[in-house]
Amino acid sequence: MRPNIDIQQELNRLEEMILDSPRLPIWGRTLIDEERLIEQLDIIRLSLPEALHEAETIVRHKEEIYLQSEQYSQEIIEAAERRAAQMINESAVVRQAEMQAQQIRQRVQQECEAIREQTIAEIDQMRRQAQQELEDMQRTAIAECEEIQAGADEYADRSLQDLEMQLTEMLRIVRNGRQQLQLEPSMRQKPGTGSLRPIQGRMK
Repeated sequence: MRPNIDIQQELNRLEEMILDSPRLPIWGRTLIDEERLIEQLDIIRLSLPEALHEAETIVRHKEEIYLQSEQYSQEIIEAAERRAAQMINESAVVRQAEMQAQQIRQRVQQECEAIREQTIAEIDQMRRQAQQELEDMQRTAIAECEEIQAGADEYADRSLQDLEMQLTEMLRIVRNGRQQLQLEPSMRQKPGTGSLRPIQGRMK
């Protein structure tokens, strides 16, 4: 059996998770652990049936009150009928007692029905509100994750662009060095002989 879960407490934990998550200093966005976020949303989603179960318990409790009220009104009516039977010779009193008993029955039934309808309406409102809040939280979390992913992609692209520029510069330096080395043999050639003379200290 799953222990009782406080929805408000779990929502507070979700808020703390978002606030405590690291931020990207460049874009001002928050990096959120997607797995932890989905797990927290699952906890809240699973706790909703418990909250609805508690609401249904309240309805049953209201219905018990309704039944008790009906029983109480029935006892009053029966007592009135017994009293009326004792006063059979006084027809006016009997008619008045029956009328009062009927009025009591109708009033109790109307009050109990009003309580029952109000309770059901409140439970339906709570259910719709909880579902709407959960859907809003899911949309917000998904939107934030998409923004974070877009920012991370942009950061990676910039980093690769910088690396590409550095490698291009290094390649230019290497090409210039090779060109310089290719020019050096002609500069070391002895004038008038056409032969090459090795230069000491440059051979490896």
